[in-house]
Amino acid sequence: MAGFEKNDPGCTAPSADPQGDPFLRTRFAVPARPVTFLRRARLVKHLDQALQTPLTMVNGAAGAGKTLLVADWAGGRNRSVAWLTSDVVDQGCGMFWAYLLQALRVSGVPLPPEVDFPADAGHVDHALLARLAADLSARERPVIVVLDEYDRVTDPQIAEQLGFVLRNAGRGMRLILVTRTEPLLPLHRYRAAGDLTEIRDAELAFTAEEAAALLDLHGLSLPVSDARALVERTRGWAAGLRLCALAARERPDPQRYLKEFEADRTTVADFLLAEVLRRQTPETQDLLLRVSVLDRFCPELANVLTERTDAEPILAALHRENAFVEDLGHAWCRLHPLFAEILRAHLRERSPGLEPELHLRAARWLRRSGSLTESLGHGAAAGDWEFTADALVDDLAIGQLFTGLRSDDLAELFSRMGPEARGPATDLVRAARELSHCELDRGLTHLRHAERGLAEEPDPAQDADGLAAARLSCALLEALAGRLTGSPGRAELAAESAGRLWDQVPAHLLDRHPELTALLLTHLGSTRLWAGRFEDARAVLATVAEGSGGAATALPREDSLGRLALIDYLNGWLGSAERKAVEALTETERFSLSQPSGSGIGRLVLAAVAVDRNELDRAQSLLDEAADSHPAMRDPVMEAGRTIATAGLLLARGDTQAALERVDTAVTAAVASPWAEGRTALVASAAHLAEGRPETAAKLLREVPEDQVACAVGAARARLAAGERGAAIDLLDRVNAEGLLGPAVTVRAALVRAQDAEQRGDSVTSRRLVAQALRDARQERLRLPFLEAGEWLRPLMDTEPLRRLAEGWLLPGAPRHGGRPRPEELVEKRFPQVVEELSGREHDVLERLAQMMSTEEIAADLYVSVNTVKTHLKSVYRKLAVNRRNDAVRRARERGLL
Repeated sequence: MAGFEKNDPGCTAPSADPQGDPFLRTRFAVPARPVTFLRRARLVKHLDQALQTPLTMVNGAAGAGKTLLVADWAGGRNRSVAWLTSDVVDQGCGMFWAYLLQALRVSGVPLPPEVDFPADAGHVDHALLARLAADLSARERPVIVVLDEYDRVTDPQIAEQLGFVLRNAGRGMRLILVTRTEPLLPLHRYRAAGDLTEIRDAELAFTAEEAAALLDLHGLSLPVSDARALVERTRGWAAGLRLCALAARERPDPQRYLKEFEADRTTVADFLLAEVLRRQTPETQDLLLRVSVLDRFCPELANVLTERTDAEPILAALHRENAFVEDLGHAWCRLHPLFAEILRAHLRERSPGLEPELHLRAARWLRRSGSLTESLGHGAAAGDWEFTADALVDDLAIGQLFTGLRSDDLAELFSRMGPEARGPATDLVRAARELSHCELDRGLTHLRHAERGLAEEPDPAQDADGLAAARLSCALLEALAGRLTGSPGRAELAAESAGRLWDQVPAHLLDRHPELTALLLTHLGSTRLWAGRFEDARAVLATVAEGSGGAATALPREDSLGRLALIDYLNGWLGSAERKAVEALTETERFSLSQPSGSGIGRLVLAAVAVDRNELDRAQSLLDEAADSHPAMRDPVMEAGRTIATAGLLLARGDTQAALERVDTAVTAAVASPWAEGRTALVASAAHLAEGRPETAAKLLREVPEDQVACAVGAARARLAAGERGAAIDLLDRVNAEGLLGPAVTVRAALVRAQDAEQRGDSVTSRRLVAQALRDARQERLRLPFLEAGEWLRPLMDTEPLRRLAEGWLLPGAPRHGGRPRPEELVEKRFPQVVEELSGREHDVLERLAQMMSTEEIAADLYVSVNTVKTHLKSVYRKLAVNRRNDAVRRARERGLL
C-alpha cells in the first residue's frame, strides 16, 4: 500500500512515513559535535535569544558552521529540542509534515490524538495544521523546533503552511531555520515586528582568537597574529579553518603550512568544488570560473567576460544561495577569496590560456568605466603593457608614480614591464620610474625616446586628448629633469610648454589628478630656489603648499613647505622656518605615508635651526632621519642643504677639519647656485676663523656677492678679526641687514658692530648692541652667534644688565658664587620640546613602551602590524626629540604625557 489511513487515536504513533517506508531516525538526531569542536560563547548567547522570538534564522554558506553551532546550543538546553534534518526534496508537503510531527514525538512532545499523520505524501489537510497550531498555542512552555538544511525545502506551499502554524502557535512554538538561502517566508514582517533573530555569515565567521583556539584543539599552536592572517585569507570560514587544520597535521611543519596556506592545493578545494561549483548549472559554472580573475564585478562586467547577457539573474541567485558570492552594494559583488583561488586554479586546468584574455577584456571595460586602478592591474595581468601604459598616461595619472597612496603599488606593477613593450607611453613610464629613483642617465634616455615618438606623425587611432595628456606628462618629467640636474632654464621651458598644453587637456582630467599640477609647480619652484630667485620660488611653492588637501598632493605640499622653510632659514627667520618645516612633516604623517616617501628637506631645515640654537644632539638626530628621503627628491637644493646643515653641526662641535672637508664636497648641478656657494664659503670661512686664520677666512668670502647678506656679515666678521676694521664696517654699511632678514642674520651683524665698538673703547655702544642682539635672539632661542663670537664677549656678558637678558635661555637661570656666573658657563643649554601633539595611537604605543613591551608585543596588543608600530615609534621619537626607547619614556614623563 502506497500510504496509510489516519491513525486510530488509541494506537501508538506510526513508524512509517506516508509512503510506507520507515522513518529515517537519523533525520531526528541532533548531530554529534566532533572532539575538536569549539564552543563559541558569543554565538550561543545570541542563539539564546531564540527563546524570545518566534523565528530564528541561521543563514550561512556551506561549511560556515551553522549546523554544529545550533546542535551545540540544543545540546546545552535543559529540555529536548525537536530536530529535523530536511531531506525530503520534491516529495510533497504531506511527507514534510509527517516527518515534522514525528520529530516532535521523538523529542518527547506529546501531541493529542486529533493531531494525526498525513496519509498522502503530497497533501496535508489544513484542519490538521490548525489543530497542531491550537495545541501548541495552549502550551505553557514553547516547543523548540530546529529545521536543519531548510534550503532543501523549495515548495512554496510548505513555506506557507509553516508560516501559518508559526503565526497561530503564538508563544507556544520557537522555530529555528538552519539554511544556506533565504527561506520563502515573509521575513520583512517578522523583522518589523521584532519577531526574528538572525545569525548570518559575518557573525558565523571565526575571529582570530577563536581560530587560534580551534587550531589548539587540533594540536596546533599558532600565535593570534598569525591566526589573524589565516582568518583574513579564509574570511573566518569554519570549514576552511578546520580543513586547513586537518591538512596541516599531515605536514612535517604544520605552522609553516598554515602561514603559507594555498587554497587550491588542499582538501578545501575538493569541498568547495563539490559543495558549490558542481551543484550549479553549466552557465553558472562558466560565469563563476571567468569572474574569478576579478576582485569585484557587476553584472555588466560579468557579461563582458562570459560574452552572454544572463549575469544579473545568475548572480542574484548565487547570492540568495550563499554560494560564496558576497554583495558589496550598488550591484557590485565579489567572491570569497578562497573560492576565487580555487576557481582560478580550476579555470587554468579547464581553459588554458583563457585567463590573460579575460584580464584584458576586464581592463578595457574598466578603463571605459573610469576605474583606472583596476584597469591597470588587469592590463598588467594580461601582459599587455602598451595598453597599460597608455591607460596611465592618457588618464594624466603619471604623477601617481611619484606621489599618493599608490605610488609604491604602481612602481611595483610597472617593474614587471619588459623591454619588448614599445611606444611613447611605455617610454614615459620607464622615464618616470628611473627619474623617481634619481637614475638620471637612463631616465633622460627614455624621456628622449618618448619625445621623439610624440613628435612623429600622430597615430590616427590616438585621440587628441590622449596626445595632449602624453605631451603634458612629458613636460612634467622635463621639469623634474631640470630640478634634478639643477637646470632652472630647462624647468622654465617645461613649465612654458605645460602652459601651452593646459587648454588642450580635458578639465576633468586635471581635476581628477591635482598631483600633476602640484608636482610641476614644485619642480619649478625648486629650480627657482636653486637659482637664488627666492621671491619667484616662494610664489609657486606657496601655491602648492596652500592647495587643497588630500593624499594625492601630500608629497608636493610637504616638499613645497620644506623649501619655503629653507627660504625662511636662509633669510634668518628661524621660528618661521621651524613652523613650516614641522607643518611639512605632518603632511605625510597625516596620511600614514612612510618617511622615505617625503623629500626630508623639512628635517634638514629643522637640523639647521637646531644648530643655530646649539641643540646639537637634536640636529644630529634630524640629519640621520633625513638620510632616508625619497631618491627622486635628492636634487641639488636638497644636497646643498644637507651639506650646509652637516658642516654647520661639525663646526659647532669644534671639528673644524671635518667641517671643511664636508663643504669641499661638490654638489653636481648644471648651473651654480649663489646661495649654496655663498653658504658653503661662509661655513669654510667660520672654520678658518675658529682655527685662528682670519686672513684666509676673509679671503674666502671676498668673491661672494654682497647681496648674499649673511655671507657679507660673515665677511665683515672675518675682516674685523684680520684687523681690517674700516673695511668690515663699510661692508656692513653697504648691505641691508634689516627688513626682510631675520635675527639669524641681524643678530650676527649687531655682534660684529658691538665687537668693533668694544675695540674702539666705546663700551656704551657695545653693550647697547649686545643687549639688542640678546633681545632679538631670545625669541628665536638663537644661541650659536654668542657662543662663536669669541673672548671679547665674555666680560660684557658678566655685567648685570646683559646677564639678566641671557638668563634662562643662554645662561643658567640661577646665579652662582655671589650671584655672578663665570664666563665659561656660557655653554649649550637645550630646551627640547614636543613641537607637535602625539596622536591617539602614538600615545597608545608610548604607554606600552613604558610597560617594557617589545615591538611585537605592542603590535599584538593593538592588533596592528609590527611595521605600523615601528612607524609610530619613529614619529614619537621625532616629536619627543629622542633616539631611544628609554629616553622617550623619560621625556614623556617629564612632559606629563605618562
